[in-house]
Amino acid sequence: MIVLDTSFLIDFFKGKNMPLDIINSDVATTVITFHEIISGVKHKKAKNEEKFFRRFFSDIKVLDFDLKAAEKSSEIMASLLNIGKVVNTLDVLIAGIAITNGAEKIASSDKDFIEISKVTTLDVLRY
Repeated sequence: MIVLDTSFLIDFFKGKNMPLDIINSDVATTVITFHEIISGVKHKKAKNEEKFFRRFFSDIKVLDFDLKAAEKSSEIMASLLNIGKVVNTLDVLIAGIAITNGAEKIASSDKDFIEISKVTTLDVLRY
């Protein structure tokens, strides 16, 4: 399974040229990505975008943040801090969710996932 990160979804829906093999794979996203996107469209008061994304999130598998994901993400954060790397906490939560749900890869342009991949088994599909 490939987890689609927030940056991937935003770029994809902006029409950026994306590798079709990612989109045609077994994909999911996370409840954290839902939070990031919906909070952004609410902030902009973009009603049409909000409707669009709510429909999208009802059609894709959305992985939840639970105790297993919290445990894994805390391990990831501790490992990163031990090597002196500071990354966005939400990206660490996304990685913890992805790993505990059996994802092998994450599609993202976010450089924080490169650092996260150094302390996990998660491969990053950068585009």
